[in-house]
Amino acid sequence: QVQLVESGGGAVQAGGSLRLSCAASGRTFSNDAMGWYRQVPGKEREYVASISWSGADTYYANAVKGRFTISRDNTKNTGYLQMNSLEPEDTAVYYCAAASHIAYMHRPDYWGQGTQVTVSS
Repeated sequence: QVQLVESGGGAVQAGGSLRLSCAASGRTFSNDAMGWYRQVPGKEREYVASISWSGADTYYANAVKGRFTISRDNTKNTGYLQMNSLEPEDTAVYYCAAASHIAYMHRPDYWGQGTQVTVSS
């Protein structure tokens, strides 16, 4: 069993930056791919980024390419999402997720509780 807890959300102005953290419990986290999704009220949860268990492979949704960076530190059992050049359209609840392989990130095994990111214009 893997438990995920997001933190680092908040309110920023357009053009600002935030770094989200995803703290994992459970001894197998380092073997899992992890990723980030986001969701706004009334819309489906949207894929943002993902990273393989080793950190060697990363993927991004087109909407965030060049602005967001996903990373992980397995020694700390923590994943990160660095968000730069934030836009109002990035406003959402951000969720971290884990899957047994990056190929399965479209169907995560575990979800965090979410953290709110609000970007004002």
